[in-house]
Amino acid sequence: MIADNDEETSMNFLDHLKELRQKLIYSIIFFILSFIVSFYFSQSIFEFLAKPLTSILQDGNGLIYTALQEAFLTNVKVAFFTAAFISFPFLSFQIWSFISPGLLKKEKKISLPSLIAIPFLFLLGAAVVYYLISPIAWKFFLSFQTSQADSINITLQAKMNEYLSLMMTFIFAFGLAFQLPVVLLLLVRVGVLTIQQLVSFRKYAIVLAFIFAAIITPPDPFSQISLALPVIILYEVSILISRFLSKKDKKKD
Repeated sequence: MIADNDEETSMNFLDHLKELRQKLIYSIIFFILSFIVSFYFSQSIFEFLAKPLTSILQDGNGLIYTALQEAFLTNVKVAFFTAAFISFPFLSFQIWSFISPGLLKKEKKISLPSLIAIPFLFLLGAAVVYYLISPIAWKFFLSFQTSQADSINITLQAKMNEYLSLMMTFIFAFGLAFQLPVVLLLLVRVGVLTIQQLVSFRKYAIVLAFIFAAIITPPDPFSQISLALPVIILYEVSILISRFLSKKDKKKD
């Protein structure tokens, strides 16, 4: 009888592994299809990413490449980043559908909104970089160009690969930083942290925000400050939302 129960448990465990493998295969197939489509439009996507810089540059100036394979590899990177961004919600849904049957109703109520908020906040962080931070940053960096007759002619000749790496660093850094409210709210909701602890940890959070910005962003003060300030603001927003949800839960009780 015990042997039969062990065999049944083993079969259930194997069934779960098969289900997980199937969902991972679906996610890989979706990523490959997304990569193929993204590579087809990679040139247009790169032009869109480069617009904050090319709109500032003078007529006749643009991005260059110095190696035969650089333009091709840049398009491959663009397609990879785009496919990863498109595939992440699909992968998240596959993981959610796998683990949700084993969650309690309260756990589902907490985790499902967080799962939806993660790609939305990442997209919001990328939009802040594209429409707000990068135009200001590129103008600041381009201000060091000189073309006067009595000085050395210093002109930017930006490479495709280097610009893409810098842009994706900004997008990844801000997208990751904008996940802070989700992480803090989850920790508060499950009881790992309290609102009082978040408030008392505020001064340390400010220091950690600048350390995080110094590690993630390029080594210049403008980039570090432009990332650290939104992180500090998001920390304060997390405290306010936590207080609002706490009051709401008390009213329900």
